[in-house]
Amino acid sequence: MQIKGIHHVSAITANAKKNYDFYTNVLGMRLVKKTVNQDDTSMYHLFYADEKGNPGTDLTFFEIPRAGNTYPGTHSISTTSLRVKNDETLRFWQERFKQLNVEQDPIKEYANRKTLSFRDPEGQRLMLVSDENNKGVAAGQSWEKSGLPTNRGITGLGPVHLTVANLAPTKQVLTEILGFREVGRFDNKLVLETGEGGTGAEVHIEERTDLSRERPGRGSVHHVAFRVEDEQELEQWKLIIQKAGFPNSGLVDRFYFKSLYFREPNHILFELATDGPGFATDEDMDHLGESLALPPFLEDRRKEIEQSLTPLDTDES
Repeated sequence: MQIKGIHHVSAITANAKKNYDFYTNVLGMRLVKKTVNQDDTSMYHLFYADEKGNPGTDLTFFEIPRAGNTYPGTHSISTTSLRVKNDETLRFWQERFKQLNVEQDPIKEYANRKTLSFRDPEGQRLMLVSDENNKGVAAGQSWEKSGLPTNRGITGLGPVHLTVANLAPTKQVLTEILGFREVGRFDNKLVLETGEGGTGAEVHIEERTDLSRERPGRGSVHHVAFRVEDEQELEQWKLIIQKAGFPNSGLVDRFYFKSLYFREPNHILFELATDGPGFATDEDMDHLGESLALPPFLEDRRKEIEQSLTPLDTDES
């Protein structure tokens, strides 16, 4: 039994419409599910991913309209990376970001890969990572209808970066409980991997004793989820986490996958999520994300929920 890699990353936006415009029209990701936060149905939960919404490709956003600014610091998921096919694709994005006035940094080598750091309009800290030399977890497939040139699209999630005040306990949870392996250090960051390894299966941890604790808001990350095969494995992971002494959510049915949540000692929220059943459970693959999808247990509240949401451009109304 082994964690397979990154499943998804969930972040916060204050404006779902502008968020949708950036991640689909600028980044060319596919909105594969337009739904609501199951714990607070007044807010959107938007899922952007590859063409088929494969696990390991989902970047999701909760809309919190009154979310304030993020003040970066420790106890945080400080950068989310997105995979692209090769080094040449980074140069394509460098020029595209320049034309579209997207805030970016120069292309640089990091952890033996070419990378391009940039920010979305709310300051979300993002990084494109080249898969040119990747030999680990396979990438997804970029969205054919993105409007981008063939082979230039985003193909999934890359390494997730954590910033902590105390490295040791976070490393211990990831290695001794979740089974990650140490593979090196780059720019004072510890690099851990799991499963087949590679771009889609790494966590990078930076210890910063000079920073205060992050104050999250729009542009911050809420949690990271790691891939497990199925519900049977998830039940076993629940026992392992309980035995290690960590309070947890127990199994939660998110309809598109089953989940379990717990916080590691630096208070970062980890989720374990199953690979299935997937986003085509309640929508045809050709029409993912085109209308508001609600799990069966919320369907009887559809009218009330729809009235509380501001329509996105995808809405027919």
